[in-house]
Amino acid sequence: MLIPAVAIALLLIYLMAPQQQESSPAAALELINAESPQQTETPIVAIPETATHLMIDVKGQVHKPGVYELKTGSRMQDAIQAAGGFTPEADSRAINLALIVADETSLYVPAIGEEEVAPISPQTATASGSGLLNINQATEAELMELPGIGPSKAAAILAYREEIGKFNAPEQLTEVTGIGDKTFEKLKDLIVVK
Repeated sequence: MLIPAVAIALLLIYLMAPQQQESSPAAALELINAESPQQTETPIVAIPETATHLMIDVKGQVHKPGVYELKTGSRMQDAIQAAGGFTPEADSRAINLALIVADETSLYVPAIGEEEVAPISPQTATASGSGLLNINQATEAELMELPGIGPSKAAAILAYREEIGKFNAPEQLTEVTGIGDKTFEKLKDLIVVK
């Protein structure tokens, strides 16, 4: 009598299992549908946060040189103010204070009478400078001022120049190890080949 009772219990368990499996996909679908609005809201919230601030490196004749976070749409005047303003030795005429600050750029404020150094971005251009960095003559330090170029990429550019020779066109920079199309897009308006 015990054997038939165990067999009936096993049969009932077997018959009940498919019903539970059928209800599981429906429950899972309801759970996915309930979470879908949260998933679409997350990217919308994240985009404005990254787009509201930018970073600029202010150097030279300012009271507090350093890297500063500014609101998107800020002008060079805002960057100078963030760095404590011009020092008495600063050649303020060399800086266009009305320029809009671009993310990941550098601003160098020269001293009065200082020999002009080739600026490394449109934002660092002086009244008589072109604002473009000649990648055939740039030093490692100058290359590292470019957005997306760190010590290893700057060294790779110098090694390329020594092994292959001078760049014939700015696009040739993509042949350097570690510099792809994304990095070149950030650089193409900041560099020149002479």
